[in-house]
Amino acid sequence: MSEPDRALSGESPAGPGSPDPLLTLADVHVRIEGSHILQGIGFDVRRNGVTALLGRNGAGKTTTVKAILGLVPRTGTIELARQDLTRLATHAVVRRGVGYAPEDREIFSGLSVSDNLRLAERAGSEHEYGRVFELFPELRSRARQAAGTLSGGQQQMLAIARILLNDNQLLLVDEPTKGLAPKLVADVADVLDRVAAQTTVLLVEQNLAVVRRLADHAVVVEQGRTAWAGPAAELLDDEDRTRALLGVS
Repeated sequence: MSEPDRALSGESPAGPGSPDPLLTLADVHVRIEGSHILQGIGFDVRRNGVTALLGRNGAGKTTTVKAILGLVPRTGTIELARQDLTRLATHAVVRRGVGYAPEDREIFSGLSVSDNLRLAERAGSEHEYGRVFELFPELRSRARQAAGTLSGGQQQMLAIARILLNDNQLLLVDEPTKGLAPKLVADVADVLDRVAAQTTVLLVEQNLAVVRRLADHAVVVEQGRTAWAGPAAELLDDEDRTRALLGVS
C-alpha cells in the first residue's frame, strides 16, 4: 500500500524501519453534537524537530490537537512515547509532558505577564524561567504589565512561553502566526526554530513559508482524515500536490 493510501485508511504513515515515533494516532474518531469531525485519522509525529499539521479551513486540524489533549471526546488510539493517552483526562495528558499553545492565544488578559507564567507552572516539573527569558527578554521587562495590554505579537510570545516553562516532551502549537504582521511572523518563526532544536513540535500553520522554514515532516488533513503524510519539502516542492491538497501553491 502506498503511503498516501495507507494514510487515507487511517493507518500510521510511518512504514517499516521508520524511527520510533514520539506520538502516534491510529483510527481516531471525534464526534461532537452529532457531527463526525475526525473520521479515523492516523499519523506519526517523529521525535525532535517539527511536524506540520496542514489542511484547509474546517478540515479538522484543531480538533486533532484537542483530541490529543483530551479536550474533546475521542476514540481510537493516541500514544505518547508508547503510553496510551486515549482514556486520560486533559490534566493527566498535560502531566505526561504535553504543552499546548492554542489558536488565538487564550492568555489571561486581566492578569500580569508574571501571573500568566506562574499559573502555567506544573507541579513536579522544573520551571525553566531562564530559558523563557532568554527567548523572550521583553517578557521579563514587562513582567508586571497586564497581558491584555501587550501587542498581538507579545501575546503570542507569552502563549508560547507558558508551554516552554515546564519540561515538556511534546509541544502542540496551533496557528502561532495567525493575524501577525510579517515582521512578527518572522520573530515567532525564529523562536519556534530554536525551540524545535530541543523539543518535538506539532505545528498547525497556514503560512507555508513558515512551514517550509520549520517543518521536517507534514501531515495533511482533509475532511477529518489523513490525506497525505511525508517529508514537508516533498509536499511543498510539488506545486500540483500542494494546490490539490491545500488549495494554494
